[in-house]
Amino acid sequence: MIAEMAICAAALLLGADPQPEAKQPKQEKKDLELLKIEANIIKFTNEERTRYGLKELKVDPKLMGSARGHASWMARTGNFRHTSRPVAENIAMGQPHSRAAVRAWMNSSGHRANILSRGYRSIGAAAYRTKSGRIYWCQQFRR
Repeated sequence: MIAEMAICAAALLLGADPQPEAKQPKQEKKDLELLKIEANIIKFTNEERTRYGLKELKVDPKLMGSARGHASWMARTGNFRHTSRPVAENIAMGQPHSRAAVRAWMNSSGHRANILSRGYRSIGAAAYRTKSGRIYWCQQFRR
């Protein structure tokens, strides 16, 4: 199922993220492949954590699947709301690239609290573009 979501993500995103190539964030499983835009969301999130003396978040395959599923659902249905799953979550809509999405979250106290929480160790992230070009963003966290 994760592979199918990744294929859908690639098709919906058309591989587009105008940010510089990101190095792959630390992953718990070697077989999980991140799209460039997903890697950038995680990279920029971890850069913010590092600026505040926090440990980097590790990519969690289950959170990746959950974030991909939720971002895809929001893009398909046009519903902009949080998941009902038991995870901390940041969502955004309309930012043109991953750095802008992370910047928007950092400018919001609740979203910023999720990114800078000392309690979280894991992350999953995704972004889906609609046919009209609007991007739905999702990142999820857990201990």
